[in-house]
Amino acid sequence: MSRRDLILAVTALVVVALAGVWRISRGTARPFARGTVVRAVDGDTIIVRSGGAIEDVRLLGIDTPETVDPRRPVGCYGPEASAFTKHLVTGRTVTLQYDRELHDRYGRFLAYVWLAGPRPVFVNAELVRRGYARSYPFPPNTAHAGLFAALERSAAVAGRGLWHACE
Repeated sequence: MSRRDLILAVTALVVVALAGVWRISRGTARPFARGTVVRAVDGDTIIVRSGGAIEDVRLLGIDTPETVDPRRPVGCYGPEASAFTKHLVTGRTVTLQYDRELHDRYGRFLAYVWLAGPRPVFVNAELVRRGYARSYPFPPNTAHAGLFAALERSAAVAGRGLWHACE
């Protein structure tokens, strides 16, 4: 092995190691209870700033139709769900509550999210209630699974949102 090949091999190992450390550290960030929504990535993922930290937060217990995954087509009612989430939360102060797991496999926080204010709005539930999201129980994070299932049934029976627009 030449000196050049050795340097390339060591450099590759260092890059792989640093990528692993970065991925692990993303999954061990300390949870925060309150922050401001910087933006909505899609219908069920938001970016929240708390202090100096900016973190991705996946809304727990629900699933909105896909809009950003390049491997999957845009789902029926996905753009509407994304637009509603953006309108509802961007720039607003939110409170986060966690369940059994803090992070998903992508390093995002998993949280139930409330809009702060005199009459807090449970964002996850509001999305299901209005037909922008389906209930998505993902054990062991099921603290509100019964509520989300009941809201989904009600939205489906009433033909709200995706229950009206999508077959």
